[in-house]
Amino acid sequence: MRPSSTCICKHIRPLQTKTRFIILMHPMEYRKEKVGTGRMTKLQLENSEIIVGIDFTNNNRVNEILAKENCSSFLLYPGKNSFNLSVREGSEVNSFMGNNPYLFLLDGTWPCARKMLKRSKNLQALKRVSFDNKIESKFIIKQQPAALCLSTIESVYTVLNLLKEANLEQCDTKDFLIPFEKMIGYQLEYMLNPNSKHYSSTASREIIPKNKYKKNAGKNILFQQE
Repeated sequence: MRPSSTCICKHIRPLQTKTRFIILMHPMEYRKEKVGTGRMTKLQLENSEIIVGIDFTNNNRVNEILAKENCSSFLLYPGKNSFNLSVREGSEVNSFMGNNPYLFLLDGTWPCARKMLKRSKNLQALKRVSFDNKIESKFIIKQQPAALCLSTIESVYTVLNLLKEANLEQCDTKDFLIPFEKMIGYQLEYMLNPNSKHYSSTASREIIPKNKYKKNAGKNILFQQE
């Protein structure tokens, strides 16, 4: 869905995982973010799918997954009672997650994700999985509510590496973020191009990520002023 000069398809290298990733995408994300990280995550994971909606309480596909026998479903979402992959031993992770876990992710802005969870009674009943994030998001052209909040693809990358440490996954994640990094590079190059209509002559080459949402969420890039 991008011009050939900025297409990331050539960088896609799908991984096969034991874990099935269910990306629950907010309709606004689905309509507007044609190169959003939820779609990119789906392309990078063979064992994944996207389901669009807000309230999944009566969603047939979600409930079909939750009703599967011999499979365990979890929600990747922070909370005081969540199972923190970052501090658990490998044996604990394997015992908790099982052999073929289904991991649900909420894909949308943080306010949208909270609304999705609040409305979806079936998701509220799921056991939660979380991790301690020790890196800053590379998604510097997108607003985040806090410096350590990650995009969908960065979150999945972190989870996969933690599951690898627990010997639950064996996939090679070395190149997993390359499409994401290429997309950011293309977009930054465009914004700094003097021939672009979005070029700012007063902006320096240093770009700072925003650390909170503002009313005008359309202005997602902040340049360091000279």
